[in-house]
Amino acid sequence: MSDVTQIMAPFLMPEGYGRPPLAALLKEGTLVGEAGRLAVHRSAGRRARRRTSYLGRVVERRPDPVLLVPGFLAGDWTLTAMARGLREQGYRTYRSGIHANVGCVLDAAALVEARLEHVAARRDGKVQIVGHSLGGMIARGIAVRRPDLVAGIVTLGSPMKAPAAHHALLSGGVRALGRLSDLGFPGMMSSECVAGSCAEAAFTESQLPPEGVAMTNIYSKGDGIVDWRACIDPEGRAVQVKGSHLGLVVDPRVIGRVLEALALQATLTPADLSVPGSATA
Repeated sequence: MSDVTQIMAPFLMPEGYGRPPLAALLKEGTLVGEAGRLAVHRSAGRRARRRTSYLGRVVERRPDPVLLVPGFLAGDWTLTAMARGLREQGYRTYRSGIHANVGCVLDAAALVEARLEHVAARRDGKVQIVGHSLGGMIARGIAVRRPDLVAGIVTLGSPMKAPAAHHALLSGGVRALGRLSDLGFPGMMSSECVAGSCAEAAFTESQLPPEGVAMTNIYSKGDGIVDWRACIDPEGRAVQVKGSHLGLVVDPRVIGRVLEALALQATLTPADLSVPGSATA
């Protein structure tokens, strides 16, 4: 029995998927270049904004608010660059309220759902959700449960089809959180969350079709953290990009693809989504 199945329930690793090899972590070294592109992009953006201000132009406000959900072991701060990129194009962005995504997935989903209800009420309309890694899996489950509030979701490197198909580094993090939970530390992900009924409930919900909700799955074959094949959902539109798992939230090229996805999903109607295959067109 492999180490990952000793920690996580076997159903979280369906046949056909696997863990990235240890050496795959080297792929995450491209994060340096991706961060560099972000710095260059910001500099160019500041110059463009100064010209725009001088000419008296304003960015058109987008109607759909966007809720951002961070990945495992991460918090809202990791999506700062993503939020800035979306706001520059007229989107109102909102944080999930997750300071560190280290607890029960169902608890995190409840927090995000409450935040979603607040944003939808404030903006008087549906909300699009962008989720990185585990955050995308949470968004996927909420889209199934609350299609009345969700206009569309964009997942970034989210192994929805096989949550256990991740690098040993993440398995170590799961194990450490479980031990802290056993010692009585509150708010930590327990064994029940990854191998019990809690895990089964979250996974089962995330496999149901999100009726009437558009979905885009952004993934990279250069992902050194998760099996990229698990990030492609037949219910969504798959978009391949280049880069690392961590770089998905900072690379301006990926942010551009997120913007394209949000704009496209905003144009789809319930009738469009009811046509078989329309979500992957």
